[in-house]
Amino acid sequence: MTDASTSSRPSTAEKAALLASLHVPGDPLIVVNVWDAITARIVARTPGVRALASASHAVAFAHGVPDGEGMTVEMALSAAGRITASTDLPVSIDFERGYAPDAAGVRANVARLIETGAAGLNIEDSLAGARSERRPLAEAAARVAAARAAADEAGVPLAINARTDTLAGSPDAWQEAIDRANAYVDAGATSVFVLGLRDETMVADAVAAVRAPVAVFAHPGYISLARLAELGVGRISFGPQILGLTLARLAATAEQLTARGEYPAELATPYEL
Repeated sequence: MTDASTSSRPSTAEKAALLASLHVPGDPLIVVNVWDAITARIVARTPGVRALASASHAVAFAHGVPDGEGMTVEMALSAAGRITASTDLPVSIDFERGYAPDAAGVRANVARLIETGAAGLNIEDSLAGARSERRPLAEAAARVAAARAAADEAGVPLAINARTDTLAGSPDAWQEAIDRANAYVDAGATSVFVLGLRDETMVADAVAAVRAPVAVFAHPGYISLARLAELGVGRISFGPQILGLTLARLAATAEQLTARGEYPAELATPYEL
C-alpha cells in the first residue's frame, strides 16, 4: 500500500522541471546554499525560498576534507541524498567536476546522483588546483552532454548549471568564456554559471551573448541583488559564504558565552526542527 503523504510528494522529474523553469532572466532564482540536512530543512521552510542548492566547498568542509573533489563520489552522493531527503523543494547539487576522469564516468555518476533525488547539478570546467587551467572545450562540452544523456535516460529533465571558470582564471579571455558557455548550452546545459563577471557591463554583455540564463556568484561589495535582476541574470548564489556567515555567528556566540557575557537572544528557545 502506498502512503498518501509519499504519493503526494513531487517526483524527481517534476522537481527538475520546476527547477529549470525558475531560472528566469530578470526574475532570478536566488539560492541560499546549504550543506547538510538541517541547513536544507531550515532554508527550505523559509518564506520566499523556491529551491535549494548545495555548495561543494561547504559540504566538503562539513566532512573535514578540502574542496576540489576532496570528497569521494560516495561521500558526495551520500551528502546529496541527505539534503534532498530533507525537503520537497527542488535541490541543485554542486557536483564539482563530476568525480570522474572522463565523460563516461560523469554519465555514470550523474545517473547515481539523480537516484538521490537531485533535480539539478553544477558541473565545472576547470582542472584540479587552478581555475586558469580548463579542460579542452570539446572535452568539457562532452562532459555536459554526458550529464544530459544520463538525465534523458532516467527520464528526468535535470537542470544543468554548467560552470565556466574562464574569467576567474583568465580575466581577459572574454571570447573563450562566451564560446564555452554556448558550447555547454548546445551540449544540454539549461543555464551557465559564469564566474568572474566583475561589473555591470560584463554581466549585461554575458546575458546578451549566452543562449541560456546566466548564473552569477554574489557577495558583499558586488552588484546589488536588485540590479542583477535588472541586468537580466537568471540565477544568483553565494557558495561557501553562507557557511562562513553561519560559522562567524557561532564563533561570536562562543566568545560571548565563554566571556560570561549576555545570553544571545537566539539561545532562549531551541530551534524547532
